[in-house]
Amino acid sequence: MNYLNFCEVPVDSGFKMADYWVWCGSVIEEPGNGFHMYAARWPKSYPMFEGYIYLSEIVRAWSATMQGPYEFVEKILPGNDSPEWCSRMTHNPTVLKYCDQYLLFFIGSSYDFETPCPDKIEENRDKEREIYNRIRIGLAIADSPAGLWKTVDLPILEPRPGKWDNQIVTNPAPCVLPDGRIFLYYRSNTPDGLRIGLAEAKRTEGPYERVQDESVLDNFHVEDPFVWHNGRRFHMLAKDITGEITGEPLAGAHFVSENGINWQVGTIVKGYSRTITFDDGKIQKLGCLERPQLLLDSAGRPKCMFAAAADGPGSFRKAYNTWNIALPLQEALGENENNN
Repeated sequence: MNYLNFCEVPVDSGFKMADYWVWCGSVIEEPGNGFHMYAARWPKSYPMFEGYIYLSEIVRAWSATMQGPYEFVEKILPGNDSPEWCSRMTHNPTVLKYCDQYLLFFIGSSYDFETPCPDKIEENRDKEREIYNRIRIGLAIADSPAGLWKTVDLPILEPRPGKWDNQIVTNPAPCVLPDGRIFLYYRSNTPDGLRIGLAEAKRTEGPYERVQDESVLDNFHVEDPFVWHNGRRFHMLAKDITGEITGEPLAGAHFVSENGINWQVGTIVKGYSRTITFDDGKIQKLGCLERPQLLLDSAGRPKCMFAAAADGPGSFRKAYNTWNIALPLQEALGENENNN
């Protein structure tokens, strides 16, 4: 049993680009004017993982309908006026509306050398690690989903030397609380596995300060959190890397919390499965279904999940094609066990 149950998925749902690896994918509705998706892309001439490190950029796509197909509109980040710290690579976009503004959270990095050619990647592992270690979390703000986007000059969250999150901060997952505060969840790498941390801010540009010194989710091997508050409690979806939570490696695990700090596995453990039924009758177990991003209705109930999808036998390093997939739900979750 899954916490989220999908309708049959249109075969042309989501966002694809023929010559690019497409990843992530966060959507916001502009009433009366369609749906805007912010996704990451990089040239398919590069290996998938290494290509994102060097060349990922965030783009905007648009569709008149929630499930798409979405069409490319424009590149958003890095822009010509991007701060130096994120001037060469941006990734992991997550968008939300806050009062009358739109907030685009992302990760970024930079480097001061020429991008290696695709056939020179193996010779440049040290440079790849250098770029990865420079990754920070940033924020861009606009008055409209179509922009113009203004990037905050400095990262809003950085690693902390000497702490558990000293290596990297990535996978930003913002959540607006009923009182207007912003909780910002993030992932870091430790010798004992991946951990989820939490910072908070009382205004959009910060400062974003850690809620507690230690991580808030450290007993599970998960990443790619998506967090929302349904008016009564917090919910989280996260990729179950090993499958020890859900029983299915790389599926989505579901967690709940009363305060956003102390988390437990939900009554329905599996948030979603990688096995998808398409509207042409085909049933497919995707190689990847991760970076889950929910589109919520006005009552805070999920009505569609967008996620990075890949074919192949499993793991993004073995993918032949990637895209963002739109997975409409059978119904917005009501006041039942699923939504307590």
